[in-house]
Amino acid sequence: QVQLVESGGGLVQAGGSLRLSCAASGRTFSSVTAMGWFRQAPGKEREFMAAFKWSSGRTYYADSVKGRFTISRDYTKDTVYLQMNSLKPEDTAVYYCAASNKLYYSVRDYREEHDYDYWGQGTQVTVSS
Repeated sequence: QVQLVESGGGLVQAGGSLRLSCAASGRTFSSVTAMGWFRQAPGKEREFMAAFKWSSGRTYYADSVKGRFTISRDYTKDTVYLQMNSLKPEDTAVYYCAASNKLYYSVRDYREEHDYDYWGQGTQVTVSS
C-alpha cells in the first residue's frame, strides 16, 4: 500500500498563492509511476489538475490551470508539490493527491481518476473574492 497525506490548504484571497504538499510513504511506493493532483468543488465531479511522471520528470496540466499551477517533486522526501499562483474564486475546492502504479508511455495518459491507484484524504482550498 501507498499512503498519501496532503497539507497546505487554507483560505487565500483572489490573486494569492498557496503550495500544497503530498507526502508519500509505504512499502510499495517504489512501484509508483506517476503522481497527480485533482480537485472537487461542491456539487461537481472530481477533475484532473496536474500529473508528474516519475521516469521522465515530465508534467502535464489541465487547461484551466496551465500557466498558474506547477507540479514538482522533491526526490529526497518522496513529496510532490502543487504550487498554485494567481488563484481565483473558482479554484475553491478540495484538492486530492493521487499515485499511480500503471505504466503509460506519456504523462498525458495520467489524467483520469481510473489511472490512479492510491488517494489522499484531501485538503480544502478556499479562495475569497
